Amino acid sequence: MNCRNCNKELKHTFVDLNSSPPSNSYLTENDLFHVEKKYPLKVRVCNHCWLTQTEDFVRENEMFSDDYAYFSSFSSSWLTHAKSYVIRMINKFNLSSKSLVVEVAANDGYLLQYVKEFSIPCYGIEPTKSTAKVAQEKGIKIIEDFFGASLANELVLKFGHVDFMIANNVLAHVPNINDFVEGFHILLKPTGIATFEFPHLLNLVLMNQFDTIYHEHYSYLSIIAIESIFKKNGLMIFNIEKIPTHGGSLRVFVQKKLTGEHNVNESVAFFRDIEIKNGMRSINFYKGFQVKTEKITNDFLSFLNQAKTEGKKVVAYGAAAKGNTIMNFAGIDSTLINYVVDKNPSKQGKYMPGSHIPIVSESLLQNDKPDFIVILPWNIKSEIISQLKYSRIWGCKFVTAVPKLEII
Repeated sequence: MNCRNCNKELKHTFVDLNSSPPSNSYLTENDLFHVEKKYPLKVRVCNHCWLTQTEDFVRENEMFSDDYAYFSSFSSSWLTHAKSYVIRMINKFNLSSKSLVVEVAANDGYLLQYVKEFSIPCYGIEPTKSTAKVAQEKGIKIIEDFFGASLANELVLKFGHVDFMIANNVLAHVPNINDFVEGFHILLKPTGIATFEFPHLLNLVLMNQFDTIYHEHYSYLSIIAIESIFKKNGLMIFNIEKIPTHGGSLRVFVQKKLTGEHNVNESVAFFRDIEIKNGMRSINFYKGFQVKTEKITNDFLSFLNQAKTEGKKVVAYGAAAKGNTIMNFAGIDSTLINYVVDKNPSKQGKYMPGSHIPIVSESLLQNDKPDFIVILPWNIKSEIISQLKYSRIWGCKFVTAVPKLEII
């Protein structure tokens, strides 16, 4: 395989998580009687441009299908993050009723609903029919398609150029990253601005966040890697902010390289230097991650097997993609974790991909009174513990497996 960015041959493996089904391909009861599709989950690192990336096995439209089950609005902390972001961007860049705002990967309208509240013209781009439908029910205009250079050209002809573009947690999800970024250059006005949020690869490595690796994430991003991608497509980063979402993310502010009006903030050199000082331009930085991953997995399995031996009941909360990664790599099934609770009704009554653990509503917890609740989306651990604090009444304990086994 060659690098998605620079097309050089990929010679170095970052981590190999064996094979698993796509992380958001939840199963119905009938699906359990059919052979489940599984694909290798191997991540390579390019020692030329330093883009870290999955090997090509799963097609984009297979992972982001019409019944895609990830809805952003089911996390209250994520809604708070989105609203705060919108208010700040409006004030920072003087967005008004004369502006045009576009969000790529608008999901269920979790963010654009707040843009709409300020009477700022906007539309979203979202290829998954299930989430697009919910956004449309909120009165948000949605273009149901995958974004790239071709669609950007169509949108310019139809709606004109854009003042402000938003891309939260989508840059890692695109197989052709250069075509995707080129689309921003095409759609933005000469003085337009775009922001991108993505989990920081530096955090993934230093904090052993291997469960954020799954097929939907084609790339694992650093400033070193994306600077060259933006530059190649006529864009430049002029500011970077560190944000706490998804275990540690970056928000980068981008403008057109030749016509942008903003001076480059010192934060750009600051974050680039942090990566260089940590060795992210050396292949040695990426070695050893496999061993750390296997230790986390073995510790988690040991806990589950001990709990089973002692007759303790273990369930999980959050049918999240990251949970599917660790359970499939560890070979966990319903003999070790009885079921997974999730707030999303579209997941309830289905089964986790690979592990086939049933997904249920929260109402079961109070009747069942489990001994342990494993929090799979550990990035919103505080939100979940607060939501389920009533379980402390019967002595239930919370557990996280990443970045290390912790019983709370």
